[in-house]
Amino acid sequence: MAGKGRIRVGILGQGRSGLNIHANWFLKSPRKYKIVAVSDILKERRERAEDELNCDAYADYKDLLKRNDIELVVNSLPSHLHPKGTVDALNAGHNVVCEKPLAWSTKEFRRMVAASKKSGKILAPYQQSRYAPQFQEMRKIIASGVLGRIVMIRISFNGYARRWDWQTVQEYRGGNLLNTGPHAMDQACCLLDWKKPKVTCLMDRANTYGDAEDHVKILLTRKGSPTIDLEISSCHAYPRDMYEVYGTQGGLTGGPSGLKWRFFKPREVPKQALIRSPLPGPSYCREDLKWHERTWEPTKAQRDVFGTMSKSFYDHLYKVLRVGAPLFITPEQVGVQVAVMEECHRQNPLSKLRKKGWEKGS
Repeated sequence: MAGKGRIRVGILGQGRSGLNIHANWFLKSPRKYKIVAVSDILKERRERAEDELNCDAYADYKDLLKRNDIELVVNSLPSHLHPKGTVDALNAGHNVVCEKPLAWSTKEFRRMVAASKKSGKILAPYQQSRYAPQFQEMRKIIASGVLGRIVMIRISFNGYARRWDWQTVQEYRGGNLLNTGPHAMDQACCLLDWKKPKVTCLMDRANTYGDAEDHVKILLTRKGSPTIDLEISSCHAYPRDMYEVYGTQGGLTGGPSGLKWRFFKPREVPKQALIRSPLPGPSYCREDLKWHERTWEPTKAQRDVFGTMSKSFYDHLYKVLRVGAPLFITPEQVGVQVAVMEECHRQNPLSKLRKKGWEKGS
């Protein structure tokens, strides 16, 4: 697996992810990566890639896969083509980074993993939000124990938006759960140590112009683990903080712009005992707790969240391909996420528009 020098990259798709996320990062990391080819069905995008990325461009991604000078293929095709494009790339002998969603069903997921094992090539899911600075910091705070036993964690990827592109169509595996959801769901499954939970999910179509959901509410429960309350909604005009943590000794709230948490130390609070008889007064249970307040803010570099996540992901992948380091984000972990999202869709069958196929390009 180990090699030397820069990793030669081919990118499937030059939409927002293929260009703005992946290609943009490779240009910022020229000592580790070199873009040698891209594919896209749109002529305008191919011409732009040839001009701006100084690489070859193909209308059919299968022509790109025939090359033997590419070590890594990034699959940033539309969501419904992720499994097929990934399997094709693996079968052609390339290591693959696949954009989210990795798959929409365990059947498709297993097909991708089987192709990786058969080819002996790496399948690296692009779940970059695992590296988000605010998420990593929250995990450290939880692990420190200062908040006590964690009872519940709210994760909210919310906002208000109307949308009318292909990401709103079920035929193309659109909808909030498969588009934005993998970011939040990956973090949720990570907090549950990759153990499959019981899933309760409600979906709705609020502002969408397509037939896929744009409001999702999910409860993930598992004995011995905190309840995960997850929202991915496009009809929340007053979005709440990304994270809210409920603990027996304190709590935390915040998101990319910063976190704040407060907690008490058990040795500093009065000891109490159950009183079954009526309290004098009448009165309520009241006590003064000594709260300790803490805050975290991202560094200047971390405020570029997308850049930070891309750097962390691709710096580590370079070690995987050059010195044989193990993947930090494994297909097996993401497989738990895929199974949970598949169950969410099973619980919420939505009516569908008539299929029209995908654009053939120019």
